[in-house]
Amino acid sequence: MKFKHVTFKGGIHPPYRKESTAKVPLGFGVKPDTVTLPMSLHIGAPCTPIVKKGDQVFLGQKIGEPNGFVSVPVHASVSGKVMVVEERPHPNGDRVMAVVIESDGLDTIDPSIKPYGSLEAMNAEAIKKMVLNAGIVGLGGATFPTHVKLTVPPDKKVDCVILNGAECEPYLTADHHLMLAYPEMVVMGLKIAMKAVGVQKGFIGVEDNKKNAIEALVKAIGNDKSMEVYSLVTKYPQGAEKQLIAAVTGREVPSGGLPADAGVVVMNVGTAAQIAETMITGMPLYKRLLTCTGDAIKNPQTLEILIGVSLQSVIDQCGGFTKDPGKVIMGGPMMGVAQFTTDVPVIKATSGILCITKETAEIALPSNCIRCGKCVTVCPINLQPLYLAQYSKRDQWQQCEDNNAMDCIECGSCSYICPAKIMLVSSIRVAKREIIAQRRKGN
Repeated sequence: MKFKHVTFKGGIHPPYRKESTAKVPLGFGVKPDTVTLPMSLHIGAPCTPIVKKGDQVFLGQKIGEPNGFVSVPVHASVSGKVMVVEERPHPNGDRVMAVVIESDGLDTIDPSIKPYGSLEAMNAEAIKKMVLNAGIVGLGGATFPTHVKLTVPPDKKVDCVILNGAECEPYLTADHHLMLAYPEMVVMGLKIAMKAVGVQKGFIGVEDNKKNAIEALVKAIGNDKSMEVYSLVTKYPQGAEKQLIAAVTGREVPSGGLPADAGVVVMNVGTAAQIAETMITGMPLYKRLLTCTGDAIKNPQTLEILIGVSLQSVIDQCGGFTKDPGKVIMGGPMMGVAQFTTDVPVIKATSGILCITKETAEIALPSNCIRCGKCVTVCPINLQPLYLAQYSKRDQWQQCEDNNAMDCIECGSCSYICPAKIMLVSSIRVAKREIIAQRRKGN
């Protein structure tokens, strides 16, 4: 095992608050009466529903057909009857087409699902097809279709695959529990990804506040010299792609570039474990680990939950609220999305459900920028957030683009460190959306 004592420039050290769930045994979700499966469960084109009201469906059956290359199918997470196909609230704030299934409690698996056999029997194209058909996407939160990541453009030279086990977001312990419970699956998934990409080297990066997970992965790798575990400095956002690549390889992803431009493919440890599970069982991505936590939750814990169950049902399984929450966030406090209702489903991006009290959620009103430069110091991308935010507030989108606003990873480090409590990242996020909208108009 190698210990990486250097890390990326910038970053912050927020209170991690993982203690309430890190040592609580991994739990499993109760069987739901119904599930709501949005046709938009990933970045990219939403799916088209291929079932209708009254249809009987099996667990793992495809119910949503992908549209385009950057899209993956949606599968039933229970067996039962389709109650309705209609628009429903989505955790991203929109209303999207969804399939609602009433569970029969039997979990009858789709007869077409079969194990894929051994890795030796599959070539790279077969692996990519398997990953696509199983609806596998990035489980770190971004939900980018994994088959697209594994399809390296011909003009790019990739020499390694890196698994992201950093889990640098405060409160969340889903990846930590995954690495402890299923280290062999994580390692097997890395081997499969390496074969799909055609490389001979794989790395797993884990922050050094998860020493037991590091030990479990090292044991699972054994004497295989093609893979290494890197113990990384605990610092946010160590789990961001560009920062992870810098820490493990010392390489820099160019402005506007992708990991492949630095010769790397990066994926989450949960994604790798799902690839392995799919090869062994044939089952698609229909469940995931998530952490339900926060000072408004009675019994915080990490659970294995079916895609499509409501956030409220997960909260109820954790004992419900200790007091009225001031904010419910899907994901972590740094990059998560605040929810307007708990009557929305767990989706593939739901790494956590963070419920915090009004006292914890309260923030001071912003004041004027004092030009202290702290946001510049902590920015892991070497941007100047104070200027980008000012340009954004003045609708100066071209200046935002000229100053590389599109490189912002929206980690929130600048907003966290700002003594004036200015929501810098929110302004930059607006600018990025406007830049994209103007590019589309230009085309």
